[in-house]
Amino acid sequence: METAANSERPPRPPQPAAHAALIFDDPLSRRSSDDTDRGWGERPGRTDSAADLARFLDEKPPHHL
Repeated sequence: METAANSERPPRPPQPAAHAALIFDDPLSRRSSDDTDRGWGERPGRTDSAADLARFLDEKPPHHL
């Protein structure tokens, strides 16, 4: 027969949150955003004159207003 003292269990300590798994592969084997033109700020290729004008106006230094 169990008494009240024996039926009470001590509280379990809180479980730590699950952390992301560590990845031990070679980071240089993957492509980074710097490996692409878009990573360097290039825009998708448009070759019409409207795109040229838009790029000129966007990239014009402020002292050339």
